[in-house]
Amino acid sequence: MGSRFPSHQLSNGLYVSGRPEQPKERTPTMSSVAMPYTGGDIKKSGELGKMFDIPMDGSKSRKSGPLNSAPSRTGSFGGAATHSGPIMPNAAARAAYTTSGNISTGGMTASASLKKTNSGPLNKHGDPVKKSSGPQSGGVTRQNSGPIPPVLPATGLITSGPISSGPLNSSGAPRKVSGPLDSMGSMKSHSVSVANNPAVTNLSQDDEFSFRKNFPKPILWSVVLIFVMGFIAGGFILGAVHNAILLVVVVILFGTVVALFTWNTCCGRSAIAGFISRYPDAELRTAKNGQHVKVSGVVTCGNVPLESSFRRVPRCVYTSTSLYEYRGWDSKAANPTHRRFTWGVRSAERHVVDFYISDFQSGLRALVKTGYGARVTPYVDDSLVIDVNPANGDMSPEFLRWLGERNLSSDDRTMRLKEGYIKEGSTVSVMGVVQRNDNVLMIVPPPEPLTTGCQWAKCIFPASLEGIVLRCEDTSKIDVIPV
Repeated sequence: MGSRFPSHQLSNGLYVSGRPEQPKERTPTMSSVAMPYTGGDIKKSGELGKMFDIPMDGSKSRKSGPLNSAPSRTGSFGGAATHSGPIMPNAAARAAYTTSGNISTGGMTASASLKKTNSGPLNKHGDPVKKSSGPQSGGVTRQNSGPIPPVLPATGLITSGPISSGPLNSSGAPRKVSGPLDSMGSMKSHSVSVANNPAVTNLSQDDEFSFRKNFPKPILWSVVLIFVMGFIAGGFILGAVHNAILLVVVVILFGTVVALFTWNTCCGRSAIAGFISRYPDAELRTAKNGQHVKVSGVVTCGNVPLESSFRRVPRCVYTSTSLYEYRGWDSKAANPTHRRFTWGVRSAERHVVDFYISDFQSGLRALVKTGYGARVTPYVDDSLVIDVNPANGDMSPEFLRWLGERNLSSDDRTMRLKEGYIKEGSTVSVMGVVQRNDNVLMIVPPPEPLTTGCQWAKCIFPASLEGIVLRCEDTSKIDVIPV
């Protein structure tokens, strides 16, 4: 059609005059909606919660009756909810709706806080289902982009990584499992942790007083050499001139020395305990830095309390458990140096840690540094706990448990178990060097050992006390002071 007036054809086939209208670009409109305060609860955060398939807070929705998860529209209230009203173009704004019917969504409550009225079926979360061309099935499923994350805990916080490696309770938090524990495994782990703890000082048999180890070896061998020469000379004179005076004198002197050595071996420990008891107490208030003092007072635990091995006495600062065996003529030896017809140590456990002592005289509190491998000489009386004789028959279950934890056998052995400890609230005496560090008063091991000197009245040879000296009587017979 020729004409000077421009014309164009519409989509329905009609020709109209004029130029076709150019499509105008739609400027995006932005709107801001005041968001409510959620308080950290993701259920109140609207679209963010729906992105992660989390049910919304149902405080603004009114519902009654069943609502099936299948969104088939039947025109009745038996399955899907009926919605009415215009659909707003902004899909981000969800309006409040009114539903009727039972909600059965497989354990999740379909209480969504929406702000508009829609028409059409809903999915199991209460969101309108997008229409698509083509035949529809009875149940319309919602498509999400990406994998669905796991259900978050009730706190509403979104974190990276798995929520928990163990079972969860109803709120999503890790569930605490309670029940009987393996006592054997727990006791073994406790003993291993004590032995490997750097704050715990593990004492050996060498730390205990022994006259043979304490007596100077050069003097001992010199005395032995003198008596050997005396016996040789006495025997030679007796054979040559038939005079036994020198030999008799040597025998008397030898018997005297042997008696002194035996006396010091048997009574040396009690004599040193008496020396510690007679040593004067010092007052911490007037003690100078670096002064060697003896302090008596009440004990309180530090950061690492101990527990006794057999009787399970809690909150101790020192524990000692020793198992002795008697060796007869055909019995087994408890240790490589065990002689016949004597008691030998088969197992010994002694531990000590840092603790506090409150001075009786000044009332000051001092930290005693006996942990972390410090040198300590304990003089703590042990009490007899169990005396086992194979002829008596059965042994106690507690003793068998204690042996089993340490892989010790109980086959026809004459055994004796002794245990000692210093419990919190016990009265002890501590000998060491005062050290003041800022406002902290401490008692540390001395650099040089303390010599007791000769106790002539008791025929006791000198002894050396190394490190911090602990003195405590048998605490099983003494009532402790509660602290």
